[in-house]
Amino acid sequence: MEIGISNVTLNMHIKASHLLCFLLLLPFLLTVGCHRSKADITVAGSTSVEPFAELLAEEYMHHRPRSHIYVQGGGSTAGIQAVRTGAAHIGMSSRHLISKEQDLYSVIIAQDAIAIIVNPNNPVRDLTLVQVREIYSGKIRNWKEVGGKERPIILVTREEGSGTREAFQKMVMGKEEIALEALVQDSNGAIRQVVTGDPYAIGYISLGIVNERVRALKISGVEPALENIQTGRYQLVRPFLFVMREEPSGEAKAFLDFVMSPEAQRLLSTEGLIPMISKSSGG
Repeated sequence: MEIGISNVTLNMHIKASHLLCFLLLLPFLLTVGCHRSKADITVAGSTSVEPFAELLAEEYMHHRPRSHIYVQGGGSTAGIQAVRTGAAHIGMSSRHLISKEQDLYSVIIAQDAIAIIVNPNNPVRDLTLVQVREIYSGKIRNWKEVGGKERPIILVTREEGSGTREAFQKMVMGKEEIALEALVQDSNGAIRQVVTGDPYAIGYISLGIVNERVRALKISGVEPALENIQTGRYQLVRPFLFVMREEPSGEAKAFLDFVMSPEAQRLLSTEGLIPMISKSSGG
């Protein structure tokens, strides 16, 4: 009985988290909806994809001054829900669609690696996947256990509904759960900021936004570098998707065609993402 109640409570918490992300997006989406024209496109969802979508939107609008692309974060699940309800034209997701979302049309616009990050002052430079899993499950609690200083490990994670968290759960944690004491942040940037300010914190973010304020760890001796990602040596790789209710037309199609163009793909490559040679779709 206790296990059943625990599972029900957990499911309710996850659904509430997804709903909260969508509700946080709603004021922005309604405001945009009241003022947009036929040439306006609303893009919402993954905070991992968000900075790259903003960059693409700026470049697109530079060549098409009469078009307006509005980009907002909120999380992968919230973005997918916004597309399903018609509140957004395009959803951003940093995870594959799950079975109940397979009726939607999706395009992989690029691939991204998840980097495990620490503060630059942390002497630890390399962990195995098993060590990362045991750190995040709470089995390893002190940096001394993995070659660092004798200090408690501060866990930093993303919120439920985050595509980055779901990818991390699948690729790193498996059946293990992230420890409840982990600090929960609502964006990649927020995790990076916490790790920047705490020499004993550990987090995971999109490789594309790793900067000099944090250090991306090697995993089993393999650096999260483009060459290692392309050859498959670094395996913490996930897709960046644009999601729509159906195959796009009009301005949405024009924007998507631009995103998949050689020019835009080169731009994503310079920002640290793995470009797509050709368009992949499903729905």
